[in-house]
Amino acid sequence: MDQGLSQQEYVNQVLEAYRKTPGTTGTVRRADRTLAAQLYQRGLSVKVIENALVLAATRRLIRPADAPPLGTIRSLAYFLPVIEEVLVLRASPDYFDYLRHKLTRAGSSR
Repeated sequence: MDQGLSQQEYVNQVLEAYRKTPGTTGTVRRADRTLAAQLYQRGLSVKVIENALVLAATRRLIRPADAPPLGTIRSLAYFLPVIEEVLVLRASPDYFDYLRHKLTRAGSSR
């Protein structure tokens, strides 16, 4: 768990990361706030959530050019399966840094 973060600080950090994630609407709904509080109650670190957002966003952006377009993500709940995946994934923090770099490059080239 993130040491010293209150639930409100945690929720704010998670929702800000979600809001800034490419492919999302950029808006936060009440259900997103509730889910972020539930993630706090589960004891998940903000870093795990951020890593899941990066992993999912990278997968969505780095696709074949002729692939059909994907719809906009409208809920933090979309990322729940990827959060669970990140929890069991034995990847180094460098892997997620690499994905962040790929995501930045892919976003700036579009």
